[in-house]
Amino acid sequence: MKKVTLIATCLLLLGVASLQNAAAQSATPPGVAIVEFKTMIGVSGPFLGASNPIRGVPGGGLPWVISDGRGSLKAGGKLDINVKGLVLADDPAVPPALRLTNPIPMFRAIVSCMIIDGNGNASFANVSTDGFPADSAGNSSIDATVELPSACFAPIIFVTSPGGAWFAVTGK
Repeated sequence: MKKVTLIATCLLLLGVASLQNAAAQSATPPGVAIVEFKTMIGVSGPFLGASNPIRGVPGGGLPWVISDGRGSLKAGGKLDINVKGLVLADDPAVPPALRLTNPIPMFRAIVSCMIIDGNGNASFANVSTDGFPADSAGNSSIDATVELPSACFAPIIFVTSPGGAWFAVTGK
């Protein structure tokens, strides 16, 4: 009987420690940056279209380039992105009249987090902003707050079309 009580007490203590650890992880102050980035890369090659999505986000149908993409994501979901020169590439796949221009008047952003689902398995959750104006030179400022999952592992940030196809993603 003493062994059973000892085992039960140990399991209870482990459970309390796990809850305290989870609470500590989710207690990150809202203003703390969880991601700051100074580079983004445009969609190209095998990431074009729906064939090779990243965390469920399909690439744009044509190649894009970006001159400058930087921003931050805070623990409370505050997302700031400034993009300059996010335009269709100078590429034979792009109609000549559209090369090096942005034909999309609104960009959105998606934050993709790795999560632990209800069954304890690794999965991902994507949260999107509303649209933000973008000019024909591909310049836009996205200033939004998104509802992040309670635990957001390895966030990736996309700049997308209003329909959700990505044109640029954090990376180099």
